[in-house]
Amino acid sequence: MSRIGKKPVEIPAGVNVSTEGQTIKVKGPKGDLIRKIHPAIKMEIVEGEVRVTRSDDLKESRALHGLTRALINNMIIGVTDSYKKTLEIVGVGYKAELKGKNLLLTIGYSHPIYFVPPDNIKLEVPAPTQIIISGNDKELVGLVAAKIRSFRKPEPYKGKGIKYSDERIIRKAGKTAGA
Repeated sequence: MSRIGKKPVEIPAGVNVSTEGQTIKVKGPKGDLIRKIHPAIKMEIVEGEVRVTRSDDLKESRALHGLTRALINNMIIGVTDSYKKTLEIVGVGYKAELKGKNLLLTIGYSHPIYFVPPDNIKLEVPAPTQIIISGNDKELVGLVAAKIRSFRKPEPYKGKGIKYSDERIIRKAGKTAGA
């Protein structure tokens, strides 16, 4: 049995979890999230915790067991605390600024890039070279961070581009003069 899947997910005070068929709804102080669960997985709410079980021992069901438990746990953490990712912009003249809720990136192309975030995502630009993405859906925060990073990935020679704050860029040696 899945080690992660058999752990119950505790529901903290102030969070309301309800199930309707294969849909789970989590409401908390930071918002609400809804997710559809695979039919091979069963969930039940017992004594202030969510228990996840599987109906059979097929390989797919075993794989989904721990995944479903982790997704439900991430939903509960998201509506209580929120998730945050920080991006850094490295390069001369590279910068970001907010225009209302939207992000304007000047990152070395002939045109600026205008990024419109999804509804549940909040963008902050405390400095021209730093972007903070926050929201209650862990998956969506990660997708938005990856999308913004994909506009100009860091290159290995000078490290220019958009990188995660905890990312380490492995540098390559440039060309050397021939003898």
